[in-house]
Amino acid sequence: MAEALILHNRITAKKAKVQTIALFEKVKLQQADKIYDCYPHQLSGGQKQRVMIAMAISCNPSLLIADEPTTALDVTTQKSILQLLKDVQKESGMGMIFISHDLGVVSHIADKIAVMRNGEIVETNTKENIFKSPQHYYTKGLLACKPPLNVKLKRLPVVDDFLSSTGFDIAGNFTEENSANNFLNENTFLQTENLSVEFKREKGIFRRSVGKFKAVDNVSLQIKKGEVLGIAGESGSGKTTLGRAILKLTPLTGGKIIFNGNDISSLEESSFRPLRKKMQIIFQDPYSSLNPKMTVGNAIEEVVSFHKIVSGKAETRNETIRLLKQVGLDENYCNRYPHELSGGQRQRICIARALAVKPEFLVCDECVSALDVSVQATILNVLKELKEEFNLTMLFISHDLSVLSFMCDRIAVMKDGKIEEENTTEELFNNPQSSYTKQLLEAVLAVNV
Repeated sequence: MAEALILHNRITAKKAKVQTIALFEKVKLQQADKIYDCYPHQLSGGQKQRVMIAMAISCNPSLLIADEPTTALDVTTQKSILQLLKDVQKESGMGMIFISHDLGVVSHIADKIAVMRNGEIVETNTKENIFKSPQHYYTKGLLACKPPLNVKLKRLPVVDDFLSSTGFDIAGNFTEENSANNFLNENTFLQTENLSVEFKREKGIFRRSVGKFKAVDNVSLQIKKGEVLGIAGESGSGKTTLGRAILKLTPLTGGKIIFNGNDISSLEESSFRPLRKKMQIIFQDPYSSLNPKMTVGNAIEEVVSFHKIVSGKAETRNETIRLLKQVGLDENYCNRYPHELSGGQRQRICIARALAVKPEFLVCDECVSALDVSVQATILNVLKELKEEFNLTMLFISHDLSVLSFMCDRIAVMKDGKIEEENTTEELFNNPQSSYTKQLLEAVLAVNV
């Protein structure tokens, strides 16, 4: 921060520090003087985004370009960042180009909207006209792709559905009854009992231990066979740590994990390794999940070969092609590298790798949070189809409540490592009991015109 001020405003380092702390306070960062001495990895996503906003407005620009500034943030942080941008804009009188794939976000901040596709502007209009009376089929498709909170859908509409039809009846074509009651008589497939994960707090260049904090605090959950349990909550609530702990990717501090009737929490890695085929994970960032030096075909073949799913090179390649087709890609993708694919295509490859070992339990950790609404809808439809086809049991982690409403039979809300509330999807959205759940639902940015 200070570097930019020194360079552009030609002031001393001492004055730059004073101005930096003042800017941090302007963007409502708590303990601004302490934030000044922090490194990026020591800040939350919301704090880092506020620092970037402070940096962008530090030299009083007349135009601010905000490129997906709230994409990976939870709903409450997202809402506060948007209000901050509006306040800064109003105070300084600057213009803003706000780039986003989230139409709910756009509706809360834009005066005029331009819709882009394949490098071209396909429609431009006022916010009110875009949302109330879209003209281009692509705009109509984007508006329909976002999962609704108040309707349970069997399949999400995608942009291609609007190529030949202008009067697309979403509810009439896709509505289904809530399926949570289908699992009442099923046996518990995965269970956690008082699961806890602690991390050390460290300080100084010698990383001296100054205490501990509980990322997961005595969490007890049950998931039935074939059920999808959603985990909701803000950044830092413990969602990802819980998912990783269940798969024994993060060491437990206490509690039990019971998988298919067997206590696996105390198993050594050598004993647990055979179970890894049955328990898989899809991570948030598909690009960092794939080896950039390995072709897509080799990345999938590696899994098939290691776990001896089939024998022989020809059979391995055939199995790879089958897995690609299963996620909607053809064999031409075998020779491509990750950087040659879109975000949605890379995520499909990660899904194919996870399915290669024929898992029974799948953890989806924010696996669509960085994708635009049209690609997100496609990936969610693929996951739902595969879930039905293979009767997968899933733990679906997301800060996007609309995504959870589409995918999940039940939802557990986490805060500070604890479960605040757990209920069927329909009941949780229609009749939330916890004040924190109500706060999350109120922060959801529905289209506002």
